[in-house]
Amino acid sequence: MKKFGLVGAAGYIAPRHLKAIKETGHELVVAMDINDSVGIMDTHFPEAEFFTEFEEFSGYVEDLKQKGEKLDYIAICSPNYLHLPHMKFALQNGIDVICEKPLVLNTKDLDTLNRYQEQYGAKVNSILQLRLHPSIIALRDKVQAAPADKVFDVDLTYLTSRGKWYLKSWKGFDEKSGGVATNIGVHFYDMLHFIFGDIIHNEVHYRDEKTSSGFLKYERANVRWFLSIDANHLPDNAVHGEKSTYRSIDIEGEELEFSGGFTDLHTQSYQRILAGKGYGVEDNRAAIETVDVMRKAKLVDHPANPHPLLKKVQHG
Repeated sequence: MKKFGLVGAAGYIAPRHLKAIKETGHELVVAMDINDSVGIMDTHFPEAEFFTEFEEFSGYVEDLKQKGEKLDYIAICSPNYLHLPHMKFALQNGIDVICEKPLVLNTKDLDTLNRYQEQYGAKVNSILQLRLHPSIIALRDKVQAAPADKVFDVDLTYLTSRGKWYLKSWKGFDEKSGGVATNIGVHFYDMLHFIFGDIIHNEVHYRDEKTSSGFLKYERANVRWFLSIDANHLPDNAVHGEKSTYRSIDIEGEELEFSGGFTDLHTQSYQRILAGKGYGVEDNRAAIETVDVMRKAKLVDHPANPHPLLKKVQHG
């Protein structure tokens, strides 16, 4: 039975990690979050230690190591800008990492992680669960079976409404979240790279605190993309649940259906990691480079390949 720590236990994604640790038959020893709304832990690991300060958590983890009870893994679900320091702490203590995406915010941080892995002999694993989704694997197979010179035309649209709290939280600050393209888009860019190969060209047509749009050219696809947390952009056929959402990946008129089948992908990710088949630092490079460029790129006026929704933001 492997021993786990968890950073970010009160966050939105933490329950999937708690469930995955439980379902793979392992033990959560200690967790931390600056917020103490972590009742979810009682469902899975009521005996786990819990701290609201990272210093207390780190001291406890280091004490365990001294007693010969070192953790095997630390799962990291903290805000994006804290992923790197939290991973560095784990690696320095020889503890393997399971980190949510985006793994880091900047490409240079991947090189830092590689150095830490080499120096301390511990490994970074990342959650890239869309790569395990049956619909996405099927599309990748279809692309690879197509004639080698076939380039697919793709429209990616992801609209997910967020309340006023969003921009007041860490997610609303580019230096902490990486902005909209990083925060809600990074897993899509990883998915596109996974399916369509290396990125050739990356341009941004629009960018503000709620919305971003642009064009990506991959080896096997031309992708017009539009991401937004602005409810004003939602179409009439949006799905109205906990938050109103519209998600579409259109490949030459054919819709990629992948809204179902998400729930157990974290557990599958954990199974792969525990079997030594996790996605590592370099598996993240293409997506992190993509969003790194998007954040800094000069906007293209009058683009040749605008997403159909771009006119909505350009003309109010």
